[in-house]
Amino acid sequence: MKAGCSQLRPVVLIIILNLCFYPSYQLTELQICKLCHGLIQNDTAVGQFCVKSAGRTDGRCCLRNDNTTEPERIIGLDLSNCSLTHVEELQGASTTLMIDLSLNPIVNISDTAFQGFIQLNYVILPGELVCPGGNTSWQRVEVEKGNRLCEGQKNMCNQTGQLSLDCPENSLCTPYGPGFFECICADNHHGYKCLRAGEFPALQVFGPLGASTVVISFVLWVTQRRKAKSL
Repeated sequence: MKAGCSQLRPVVLIIILNLCFYPSYQLTELQICKLCHGLIQNDTAVGQFCVKSAGRTDGRCCLRNDNTTEPERIIGLDLSNCSLTHVEELQGASTTLMIDLSLNPIVNISDTAFQGFIQLNYVILPGELVCPGGNTSWQRVEVEKGNRLCEGQKNMCNQTGQLSLDCPENSLCTPYGPGFFECICADNHHGYKCLRAGEFPALQVFGPLGASTVVISFVLWVTQRRKAKSL
């Protein structure tokens, strides 16, 4: 049976609000770098790539700072020989250029595991697995020494960057990882299938949402204070 809003306790209500206004849980960059024990070895594919790219290692990650005003980003991820059976969400490493998942008893890779990995250019997998997004999503696919090598992620959109036949009218197709693309509304269009012309009414949309969030937070704060005083 579903509970009505009046029956929800403040703590439960806070959890629901978090689920509504914040994205689902994902591994952070730090968690991904420590997902497996040990450090990247210099004689591995990611280790050699890291040295050539002037990066530094942190756990199983190769990090590099391309801009002194920006934080370091993951450019290489070595999760080889980690006893992984499943690969789920790795969004904390979406900036990576190379991932090594070899020497793992992987039985399943989530369809969305590499969604948003637009810069990913080289993946090493156990030989029996297909490349992320399918082998046709890569320019070169080879099986060598029991590993499958996926190199050169293909752009799923047309090469001109113009309006795509796969996207609604008034929208542009942009790559969104191996085998993925997304449709972004063209200038001065927004809303469902980009059918509305003019600038997006940010104030009208987010103003009431922000105000309601403040009111709910205040009510919860007052409720908690009353409970604390009564104890």
